[in-house]
Amino acid sequence: MSNSYSLMIHGGAGALEDLKHEASEATFRESITAILERGRQRLESGDSALDVVEYCASLLEDDRLYNAGRGSVLNADGKVEMDAALMDGRDLRAGAVACLRSIKNPISLARRVLEHGEHVLLMGDGALEFAKFCAIETYPDDYFITEARIKQLAEAQVAGRMTLDHERIKPSQKLGTIGAVARDLHGNLAAATSTGGLVNKRWGRVGDTPIVGAGVFADNDTCAVSATGYGEQFLRTVFAKTISDFVQFRGLDAQAAAQAGIDYLVAKVNGEGGAIVIDASGRCAAAQSTSGLIRGWIELGGEAHCQLG
Repeated sequence: MSNSYSLMIHGGAGALEDLKHEASEATFRESITAILERGRQRLESGDSALDVVEYCASLLEDDRLYNAGRGSVLNADGKVEMDAALMDGRDLRAGAVACLRSIKNPISLARRVLEHGEHVLLMGDGALEFAKFCAIETYPDDYFITEARIKQLAEAQVAGRMTLDHERIKPSQKLGTIGAVARDLHGNLAAATSTGGLVNKRWGRVGDTPIVGAGVFADNDTCAVSATGYGEQFLRTVFAKTISDFVQFRGLDAQAAAQAGIDYLVAKVNGEGGAIVIDASGRCAAAQSTSGLIRGWIELGGEAHCQLG
């Protein structure tokens, strides 16, 4: 058994310049810190990294500050379509869901896919049927759809574009995709990512979040990764696995690998986004090509930290 644990969570990447000048900065810090401390309690009690990343991701999904679960953005039809995935670094088992509606915590349904074992990714109506089979909690549309999200969609449609949830059409856009990575007391790694996608995305669009190796990856021999940003760019660069490969084949630690991954993303596709990483030694790291990345971390059982820039 290891003598310590590490935990890292994120609330999305994008343009956050205005956040530091507003009272809402304290709201984000309070949210991130509270979730880290709840995750710490689970890790200290001996819970697995997989259990803890699911737990922290579900807490983030329940918070309307973030673009996942209850706070999901709207697609071009004014609907919520959510994606989620998680991965166990012990044996590379993974579970993912895409194009979900009505599911309160998509990350929990992704966990059921992982546990069921026959498939890795379920989507749309099939995923909803599986949710019924598993008795996963569902909520009506008004749980997810808020006036703020309706306004955000209208702004994106007027501008004629799809956007990251943080990206500014107007200075009010500051929210984002969520994710968690952890190393438990046994040295096992896990990663989870969940999202409502891009504002004004086309119906049926699936980004990097539910794709193993793109938006999420975990391997005990290398690292655990959760990504956030423009998913198409992460899909084309197999972003999360690329970071893992930098650890495996170049011997980089978490920080060097995260930065190398972002450098590759920018060089190849001018990618916009960021990632959080914990390596096999429990070192925490983050890197981004956007001006902001909301994240918090506890490294090797130490103090909780939060950074918004």
